[in-house]
Amino acid sequence: MTEKLKKVTEALLATEHGFKHIMQAGDELLEEGSGDHFTNALNLLEDSHYQSRMLGTYLLGQLSPANPKALKVLRTTVAADENWRVQEMLAKAFDYCCSAKGYEKSLPLIREWLSDSNANVKRAVVEGLRIWTSRAYFKEHPTEAVALISVHKSDDSEYLRKSVGNALRDISRQHKELIASELRHWDVSDKKSAFTRKLVEK
Repeated sequence: MTEKLKKVTEALLATEHGFKHIMQAGDELLEEGSGDHFTNALNLLEDSHYQSRMLGTYLLGQLSPANPKALKVLRTTVAADENWRVQEMLAKAFDYCCSAKGYEKSLPLIREWLSDSNANVKRAVVEGLRIWTSRAYFKEHPTEAVALISVHKSDDSEYLRKSVGNALRDISRQHKELIASELRHWDVSDKKSAFTRKLVEK
């Protein structure tokens, strides 16, 4: 780890909450254009401080549109991180990747991540693209957004189901009947689906 990177990470430790300062630090490092940002990100992911791992995740997100290795590390190493703040940054990183590539062009990637066995990977998609229908492509195709999200209404992970419920509730504000129609097809005798539905209707 370079001296510059050490100074940046040490400064981040002084702030426990928020994401903006992490992202600003990442942008400053990327703007310098010097050093191996991918390697730096990997080193940051090994740090015991979640702020450093958040920074590493942010850097990987910025690199991911052009670097498949960065995207793979996000899906594996970062998704395995137990800190919720790191998972929030993973969601932001995934959305950045899709935004940079274009949401329509990213549909195969979105479906691939939503099919992953790790709930954190699936949640990164559901949470990252909120509000889905404010995103290009999904703004014109809200039905597709609802279909993609709703697949995980009864997932074993409550963490993921909360994200699913919140994402669908977001969409219901502009597409009330679309969400109502979707919910009519849910089997609420299933406790997991019922849990998610309550969040949608909250």
